[in-house]
Amino acid sequence: MIVPLVLSGGAGTRLWPLSRRSFPKQLQRLAGAETMLQQTLARTDGLPEVGPPVVVCNEAHAVRVLSQLRDAQRTARAVILEPVGRNTAPAVALAALQVLADVPPDGLDPLLLVLPADHVVLDVPAFARAVERARPLAESGRLVTFGVVPDRPHTGYGYIRAGGPGRFTEVAQFVEKPDLETAKRLIAEGGGITWNSGMFLLGARAYLDELDRHAPQMRQACARALADGRHEGPVVKVDAEAFAACPADSIDYAVMEKTTRASVVPLRAGWSDVGSWAALHEVRPHDEAANATAGDVVAEDCDGCLIHSEHRLVAAVGLSDMIVVESDDAVLVAPRHRSEEVKRIVRRLDEQGRTEVERGSAREWSWGREQQLPAPWSVSTWATTVETGCRTPPRTADGDGCQVIVVRGAGTVQRGADEIVPLGPTDTVTVAAGQSFVLAAGDQASLELLVVGGVEPAPA
Repeated sequence: MIVPLVLSGGAGTRLWPLSRRSFPKQLQRLAGAETMLQQTLARTDGLPEVGPPVVVCNEAHAVRVLSQLRDAQRTARAVILEPVGRNTAPAVALAALQVLADVPPDGLDPLLLVLPADHVVLDVPAFARAVERARPLAESGRLVTFGVVPDRPHTGYGYIRAGGPGRFTEVAQFVEKPDLETAKRLIAEGGGITWNSGMFLLGARAYLDELDRHAPQMRQACARALADGRHEGPVVKVDAEAFAACPADSIDYAVMEKTTRASVVPLRAGWSDVGSWAALHEVRPHDEAANATAGDVVAEDCDGCLIHSEHRLVAAVGLSDMIVVESDDAVLVAPRHRSEEVKRIVRRLDEQGRTEVERGSAREWSWGREQQLPAPWSVSTWATTVETGCRTPPRTADGDGCQVIVVRGAGTVQRGADEIVPLGPTDTVTVAAGQSFVLAAGDQASLELLVVGGVEPAPA
């Protein structure tokens, strides 16, 4: 059986200003109608003998991840919450240990299909064929990585040198991200060179055996963190103290570069790790002038640009190969070929203590988020989202009271101690001054509302 293991980590800074630490790219709709997390889960549909997924994410993103699973009608085998990031090797170890807890000691070794949640794969059938080619290798105890067949020299990816010709073979060497000249030399070697995709197919026991051999402290720390953690249905909150003691390392460094059991299967499937705005431009649909636009955009005599608007009209004239991104509180403008240098901006903002690195102008809470909308009148208006199955803490209407207007979704508002009013699309409910109220979303979708009038700030 294959268990999809979706790694939903990431710092959320390479696609700043849309992606923030509190709202990283995998939780956004950047490459289609679904979020990148939901697209990753859908990619496993149709694979033979595939089971419910395991998702590993940061504890701070739990509400969004669980809401997106529900919105996509996905039932997870487990959602493992990390209190702090420790890179990919411990994340895979946590998942392997959790999956094996339900497998008899003499049972077959379940295969983990390790997939970062923030990648794009345009040719899903080709991806499925690569997984099927990798399956017999993984079933025999090999740790299989998927190597993307390169179409050009690229300095943003690590490389894999295969040990011989063929559709799959042993890994001879992992090569660090090279400079441009080294990348050109690697590409010139021909068919034995692929990009390191960060995707794997490996047996849970086989991986843990190699971890015991090469990083035993990591295995032990992960086992303690799971054993001492809190389990609530499929949600597993690992123990913070035990996990903080776990060494931080990638699966490549901790295991794949040291094991003698590494194999590589070539992948030609329109893959991208969407590691920059230029990479996103490549995978988005283009107009006849190779512009990729989203939102309210008017582009005149522009070519090769990515122009993204979140909240207001963005107009551009005479731009070539540029990135223009408008968010609620920041605008990014950069030449497309320098879009990877956004990290320098993020570093400077960090040094200045700017909150724009962490979040946008919206307030993020454990139950959802809210944002105060600009208005030409003195009455405050808050756009509020209560995530699926969540509820706000009590808050109190002040001044002349407030109105709760439903934009999308269904749920309830509790007024005072015991009056519960159902909410549906376009419903409006008045809350009197001095009256407390609690907003709750239903179990099927998030609840989006406007709260208009006097109201105290929402508690966390």
